[in-house]
Amino acid sequence: MATPQKTRPDELTVEVVELIAEVVARYHTDYEEAAAGHTLTGAQAKLLSLLSLDPLPMRKLAQKLKCEPSNVTGIVDRLEARGLVERRPDPADRRVKVAAATEEGLRVARNLREGLRFAREPLAGLTEEERGTLRDLLRRMLDA
Repeated sequence: MATPQKTRPDELTVEVVELIAEVVARYHTDYEEAAAGHTLTGAQAKLLSLLSLDPLPMRKLAQKLKCEPSNVTGIVDRLEARGLVERRPDPADRRVKVAAATEEGLRVARNLREGLRFAREPLAGLTEEERGTLRDLLRRMLDA
């Protein structure tokens, strides 16, 4: 039985993948710089951004950050010491603790998002219709 031949991606696909990689690299660089502006590591900033959306249990944070729960505990400890995060009982299960952004943590997370040059510069150069099209295409790619 013959094995199916793997088709090589066409040149356009390769170029699109390379451009996506460049966009991701620029985003990470910009995010790290924005985090440093608040004396945060990239991981601390990402965790704080996640918690600005909803309080989350440590296990769920570890899954979202793709790291070990013990690493998340250390990050939360450092953010808690700065008054940006607090631990609370989970209203759905009092045995579980969730991490939640404090008011100051919410302010810093908002400033982080607003401080990203990446969002202000390249995306701002696109029309609203172009940004909508880009969003829709990215969603399709992620849903595939």
